[in-house]
Amino acid sequence: MLSGRRISLAAVLCSLLTPIRVSFALECSAGEPKEGPAAGTPQVTCSSNDTLENIPANDYLPTWYDMITRIPGDWLEYSEETFQTKNIPAILGIAGGTTALVVVDRQLWWTEAKWYSESQAFHTFSNWMVFTGDGRFQFGIVGAFAAYGFVFDDTRALRTASETAEAILACGGVVQLLKHVTGRESPFCSTKRTGAWRFFPNQIQYSKHVPHYDAFPSGHLATATTTLIVIADNYPEITWLKPAGYVALGAISSSLVAYGIHWWSDFPLALALGYSFGEIAAHPIGVNAEQGKGNSDTGLSLEPVETQRGPGLCVSFRF
Repeated sequence: MLSGRRISLAAVLCSLLTPIRVSFALECSAGEPKEGPAAGTPQVTCSSNDTLENIPANDYLPTWYDMITRIPGDWLEYSEETFQTKNIPAILGIAGGTTALVVVDRQLWWTEAKWYSESQAFHTFSNWMVFTGDGRFQFGIVGAFAAYGFVFDDTRALRTASETAEAILACGGVVQLLKHVTGRESPFCSTKRTGAWRFFPNQIQYSKHVPHYDAFPSGHLATATTTLIVIADNYPEITWLKPAGYVALGAISSSLVAYGIHWWSDFPLALALGYSFGEIAAHPIGVNAEQGKGNSDTGLSLEPVETQRGPGLCVSFRF
């Protein structure tokens, strides 16, 4: 009997004397023989109920290009979901938290910079955490999931790689837009108490002196956050992942300040952006949010079947 969890790209290739029948996204299953002339002959039934909306998330695998083509839709979904009346308290909270942190940014940076210069252990730890917030580290995680998925034929790992790359790119686009609009100085090169804000800076000057313009919001923290959310949502059974990840995000934030790349006020919006785009990428519209625990194998399979019209071949691609 064919597995009921397979999503078939083709239903049945009938006997050589009949035309090939191909149906996208049909589920083939061998039924029990019915009474009548064909009794004793297994029947093949195909159901078209397994539309995209009914595919459990654990059985769903994006196409290789979805990580790129979905980005405009992610931006649209983010804008539609964010700018609603119900979200006004959250928006005001982020704005208020950012403003409050701006007031104490200088003191917080001086304190952590002092620790950074005086403690070798804190210095080394901060350097490492800054690296883990770098986009190259996150894309390394994407590559690791992709490699594991291909080698071990693991759908969930492949999906996690695709959705993580999508979230990083979609979130990164918004972060870069905001950086190019706000033009805030990083602490280590600041010319004012909490860094100068040069709204809509000259883009030529921006490209020549990036640290003088790109502090707000933090791309490091947004990227790390969105990566954590996608992975945690794809592996919900690992219950400690989010709590441990949030601790790591706090350590990354502290290290970025100690290193002099960011102010603490660069983080509230970065966290919100990273979380939002992680959730959007990990829960694509049209895919059932249920996290099934069934077979996550991928690949092509060919199995002989017997129909009332003669012998045939069932072609299934599991994804």
